[in-house]
Amino acid sequence: YSAMALICFTKKGISCNELKRQLNLPRYESVLRMYHVIRTGMGKRDDMYRLKGMLELDEGYFKIETSEFEKSKTKAGRGSTDVHNVLVVAESTPLEDEDGNKSKHCGYYKMKLMETHQADEVTQKVKDMIEPESIIFSDKSTSYVNIKDIVETHYTELSGEETTKTTLRWVHIAISNAKRQFNGIYQKISLKYLQLYLDEFCYKLNRRYFGKNLFNRLTLAIAKIY
Repeated sequence: YSAMALICFTKKGISCNELKRQLNLPRYESVLRMYHVIRTGMGKRDDMYRLKGMLELDEGYFKIETSEFEKSKTKAGRGSTDVHNVLVVAESTPLEDEDGNKSKHCGYYKMKLMETHQADEVTQKVKDMIEPESIIFSDKSTSYVNIKDIVETHYTELSGEETTKTTLRWVHIAISNAKRQFNGIYQKISLKYLQLYLDEFCYKLNRRYFGKNLFNRLTLAIAKIY
């Protein structure tokens, strides 16, 4: 309970070493295992909800722990061994005020680790995450060619600075914030556990307005799941 409270009371997150110090516990491995159990519960809870409505979709590349040998053999860009691709989907509702100024309201997010860049895997991930009546906006990546078969409408635009700032704005804000948070708190993240870190980030982001009630909701979620 103390661990869940400390995790909830920090907006951006807490390192395992700091959690160990705050709880006055001797073994890092035990605290890390407990933290991962909590993160797993967060992920399972969010998996119960499927995104719907107008959605933004894109991929982000997150830095992961690599060996010295892998670093020496790595290459820049897609296919690099020191980063891994993550599929990100965000509920994005267009808004317009009385003066005709347009904006968007962001709802829930999902981030899922990918094993490949293949279109079939992307399509299956999207199918698992969203309601079929949804409308998806994405760039023209070849990985997204089959998405039109599983949603109501799929709009695509050429990837570029303008697309990032408008059509896919909330997805890229979330990716940027997640990268900044991970780099600021954790020294390194293993690919094996990257999904758990993403689950914690999304769980807090999706409940960003809960305030002090976040601890109570997390306690109930963990109790129901386990």
